[in-house]
Amino acid sequence: RSGGTVYPVIRNLPLLYDSKPNDPSARRIGSYLMWVAISSTCVTSTLFLTALAPNLLAAALIEKTAQVHISWGQWFIAAAPMGILLLALLPLLAYWLYPPEIKRNDQVPLWAAKELAALGPLTRDEKLLLALVIGALALWIFGAAWADPALVGILVIVLMLLLRVITWNDALGNKAAWNTFAWFATLVALADGLTRVGFVAWFGQWVAGHLGGFHAGTAMVVLVVVFYLAHYLFASSTAHTTALLPVMLAAGMGIPGIDLPVFALLLGTSLGLMGVITPYGTGPSPVYYGSGYLPSADYWRLGTIFGALFLLVLLGIGVPWIMMVA
Repeated sequence: RSGGTVYPVIRNLPLLYDSKPNDPSARRIGSYLMWVAISSTCVTSTLFLTALAPNLLAAALIEKTAQVHISWGQWFIAAAPMGILLLALLPLLAYWLYPPEIKRNDQVPLWAAKELAALGPLTRDEKLLLALVIGALALWIFGAAWADPALVGILVIVLMLLLRVITWNDALGNKAAWNTFAWFATLVALADGLTRVGFVAWFGQWVAGHLGGFHAGTAMVVLVVVFYLAHYLFASSTAHTTALLPVMLAAGMGIPGIDLPVFALLLGTSLGLMGVITPYGTGPSPVYYGSGYLPSADYWRLGTIFGALFLLVLLGIGVPWIMMVA
């Protein structure tokens, strides 16, 4: 969504103002645009269950490990207050902390209108794809009680093939999708196996013994903070989810009095937010980092500031809100 759709648009905008990558002119407007784009991507990745692949993996692992089911609507309701607030504040915060030299935006609307005119009207395939995407979103949001989300995804792909929006060769050639499909199936089965043989329960009891002096709510917050900050050690949200989410769930399950649905939602909705902290924190991060508009020192500094802000919002707004609605 971000690296393949948003970034190709964003990278054309700085050049309209003679703001060039790997050049002192980058700070004219390009650096600001790139940082707002990647940081807002991390927020929207948290806001929607279907906005980040590891979110879906997390939901499956949570159900297998802790027997807590999270629907699209439950996820959105849990993440909405902090997500909407951050989306509203991000452009202004970036304007204060990483201000562009150009303050007015008069070239972009003209450029966009020209490009849209060149593209012409929507084609048949584009209209069909739009209808299928809207239909899938509607079923994910409102039809979870009688239509499994995975089945909805498969149905949409089948309809795309039958309606010739894509060809079978297009589907076969999407190596990233097949790789994700195989890995997710394997990882979910592995998590279920670890639960069945008793490893999850054993590990949870072991961790609980070391957190025995903490109140259940305090222990939950400590585990969420550790889970969040541990992302510095991972170059992928998927790897982080795979390696640490079952472990953290097991730890929470071993602590008497902890509210598992609340804990699971806090862990899940932190996955997108934590992607902002490093240039390798989430899939599109290297794309924006490599754009030539975000020098290493600037990226690490802004990642630390925004990462701390996101964590504070998660704890200050997310914890009490999720405890109220979960």
